[in-house]
This record gives sequence, C-alpha cells and structure tokens, in this order.
Amino acid sequence: MYNNISVCEEQAVREQSRFISKVYGWMCFALCVTGLVAWLVGSNPGLAQKIAGNQVIFFGLIIAELGLVIALAGFINKMSAATATAVFIVYSLLNGLTLSVIFTAYTMASLGTTFLVTAGTFGAMSLYGYFTKRDLTTIGNLCFMCLFGLIIASIVNIFWANSTLYWITTYAGVIIFVGLTAYDTQKIKEMGAKENISDAETCGKAAIVGALALYLDFINLFLFLLRLFGRRD
Repeated sequence: MYNNISVCEEQAVREQSRFISKVYGWMCFALCVTGLVAWLVGSNPGLAQKIAGNQVIFFGLIIAELGLVIALAGFINKMSAATATAVFIVYSLLNGLTLSVIFTAYTMASLGTTFLVTAGTFGAMSLYGYFTKRDLTTIGNLCFMCLFGLIIASIVNIFWANSTLYWITTYAGVIIFVGLTAYDTQKIKEMGAKENISDAETCGKAAIVGALALYLDFINLFLFLLRLFGRRD
C-alpha cells in the first residue's frame, strides 16, 4: 500500500516538473520570437518608422494584441491546445512588431544591459515564488489592484506629460511586476499540482496560460526597467 502511494507521489512530482518545464519552455520561445522580430524590424529604420509613424498600424497592432490576450484568457477552454499555442505565438510575433520601435530609440548596449537586469530580477523572483512556503495570494491581489491604478495613471500622463508622475509610475511598475512574477510562479506551481496534467490536451492549454502570464510579467518588467537603464541614440 505504502509503495503504491510512494509511486503515485513520484509520478505526480514528475508530471508537475514536466508541466513547469513546458510553461517556461513556451515562455522562453515566445520571448525569443518577440526579440527576434523586434530586432529584425528595428534593424530596418524605414520599416520601424512606418509602424511608429502610422497611428492606424500602431494602434491596430495594439488592439490586435489585446484581442488575442482576451481570447486566450477568456476562451481557452473552448480552444484546442494547438489553437491556443498558435494564438500565443501570433501574439508574441505582433508584440515584437510593436516593440521594434524601441530598437530605433535606444542603444543596443542599454537594451542588452536592461535585458540582463530583467532576466536576473525575473529569475530571482520566480525562484522565490516557486520555493517559498508563504502564501502570496494577498501580494498578488494587491499587485493586481495597483496595476489598474498604474494603467489609469499612465493614460492620464499621456496627456498631462508630468515628469514626476512618469517616474512614480516607472518605479511602481517595477515593484508591481516583481510582485506579480513571484505570485504567478506560485500560482502556476499550484496549477501543476491541481490540474489534470496527465491529459496532454489539458496540460497543453494550461501550459500556454501559464506561459502567457510569465511572458507578460517579463515584458512589462523589461519595459519599466528600460525607463531607468535605457540610453537613447
């Protein structure tokens, strides 16, 4: 009896490890797609300028990205794992197009430095979220509430253009996404223990949801840190 329990526990741990590996694998793949597209387009100033200078194209891309995120978050259960994966890849590609503008605005050295700082910070907080015994639900909920305030303040500052508010939102953004990285990691770990991840279809869709959450944390943390470490051409 005890041997059977031990075997079941070991199998559950292995399945959870495979699930976590799949989540981070898809997240890293999406980041590579985004980075490659951003670099290729950013290396062509004329093409990047067409995206940045044409409001219809630029805001069209942003609206398309929001639509894909909403589709993944709200309708994942109605999708197949293959469809969810395709939507996630298309989203990362479109995000690369919108982020290509920064490759023409900042030096490559500062982009590299910011990426390393982001990767280090993200990695440390992800490890904390994975191994801590503390329940991070309260921190996660607080970060989500603050995120709404951050979005509103950022929109207001587009029209107000106040430098003080700009730096307040910058530091707040870093803190919020540092907290969300730890919280989302813990939530994904719990998802791997609760979901029926032995089923390939369920595991595939859950992995994409988890990868999307961590991908968004990384990208947003990178963008806010770029305000601090970025050097313009």
